[in-house]
Amino acid sequence: MTTTKKPKTKKKKNYYFTKVHEEAIVRYCLSTNQKERNQLYIDYIGPAFNEMVDKIVYTYKFVTLPNIDVLRDDCKNWLITVLNKYDPNKGSKAFSYFSVITKNWFIHQVKKTSKQTKKEILLEDYYLECGEAGTTDRAFIQQNTIIEDTIKSEFFLHLSKEINEWAKLPLKPNEQKTIQAIQILFNEAQSIEIFNKKAIYLYIREITGLNTKQVVNSLNKMRKRYREFKKQWDDE
Repeated sequence: MTTTKKPKTKKKKNYYFTKVHEEAIVRYCLSTNQKERNQLYIDYIGPAFNEMVDKIVYTYKFVTLPNIDVLRDDCKNWLITVLNKYDPNKGSKAFSYFSVITKNWFIHQVKKTSKQTKKEILLEDYYLECGEAGTTDRAFIQQNTIIEDTIKSEFFLHLSKEINEWAKLPLKPNEQKTIQAIQILFNEAQSIEIFNKKAIYLYIREITGLNTKQVVNSLNKMRKRYREFKKQWDDE
């Protein structure tokens, strides 16, 4: 009995940001002729940026942002201003480079919106308590929750990458063990139940074999790096 093999599913290709568009961006950056630049942007770069921004907005659910259509246009216009900053000699593809900075641009908008919506929700709660408002705007609350979840997800993703960089620094043995334990906790976060700060210390002690004092001393040295990371994150 012969069995027919299932055809392999082809990976979806990126048809809107091809090698042609990559080369157009490189030519744009190298050119000093404004007429040539304008034509390259009209024919290749602009259409590719339009598709890229729209796909990033939907992929990362930035559609929940207020005035998303305006923000989309603002981002596309902003990409024109940073087009010259792309340096093909640094090894990264234009698509990867502009995808990352576009995503970061929208994350910044999410953070700004979140700060504003927090103030509005606090004010709404105040009115509800005072009996000056009717019903809570559930759609507004839900939108804020999605934004908050997006920020938290991005924050911990960047923090995890930051901790991986800390692990490459020259560290004492106890500090190395502590950072490795924290990396394990990050990687296994979905399967570990942590209810309070004391539980984290217990997990780290169990993984490292260090006593509480040794763990605390190692963590105290990491706190300074974390505060610097957090300040930079909040200021962005």
